[in-house]
Amino acid sequence: MKQFEEKVFRIIMIGAALIILGVLIYIVGTIFFKGLPSLTWDMITKVPGGGFYLGKEGGVLNAIVGSVYIIFGALALSLIISVPLVMYINFYLPGGSLFSNIVRFCLDILYGVPSIVYGAFGFALMVYLGIRASLTGGIITVAMLIMPIMMRSFDEVARLLSRDLPDALLSLGATRYEMVKVILKQLMPGLITAVLLAIGRGIGDAATVLFTAGYTDNIPTSLSQPAATLPLSIFFQLGSPVEEVQNRAYASAIILTMIILILSFSARYFSSKFLKTRI
Repeated sequence: MKQFEEKVFRIIMIGAALIILGVLIYIVGTIFFKGLPSLTWDMITKVPGGGFYLGKEGGVLNAIVGSVYIIFGALALSLIISVPLVMYINFYLPGGSLFSNIVRFCLDILYGVPSIVYGAFGFALMVYLGIRASLTGGIITVAMLIMPIMMRSFDEVARLLSRDLPDALLSLGATRYEMVKVILKQLMPGLITAVLLAIGRGIGDAATVLFTAGYTDNIPTSLSQPAATLPLSIFFQLGSPVEEVQNRAYASAIILTMIILILSFSARYFSSKFLKTRI
């Protein structure tokens, strides 16, 4: 009976894995099949020209640069807040403290909030502060979106660390600051994983930047200027009745996918180099 159950569950797991793999191949294959013929060098290196959304010349360089600006700005802002908070609730406060539990409960709630709610809140905050749709607004709103993801992911890794390590460091005469530095090095692969999850969620989201970052055909040169993003560029191109422009939307999706892959593989590479250096 047990062997029969084991075979059934193994078949279910293999079937689920094949379904997920098939869906992934179908999505990626559709994007490349429809978008690859429209993916040209001009699309990557030029900003939209006059009539770009009617099928004329131009590219999406403005959206590529805007997406990179926003995600790196949001990551920097999120790291400044996330890392100290996670280290504080795990290694400065006693285990199971009320404050730590409240913080984790709040992060769980924020983790599940839809991105459009962050976009609406960011827009309301910008109106209250008198900030127009700009690169600053997009960075702040995307940072609010990815911060709970980064904090919760990093917190789960930090909780897996042996509780004996902080005590051993303190018993050797290390200060709290020195203890945190050593622990942070041990947790660096987990932090990189949290950053990857945040990048995947933030760079591909359109709802948070629709009213906060705005949209422009130009590359922003200051934080007060609006910024285009690839998700919004894809959205606007798919809304065009011109088939050529719709195919360009799939080409833009290829560019977005490649950016995420490059960032992911780069982070994995540096993570593995860090592990080899540490060992």
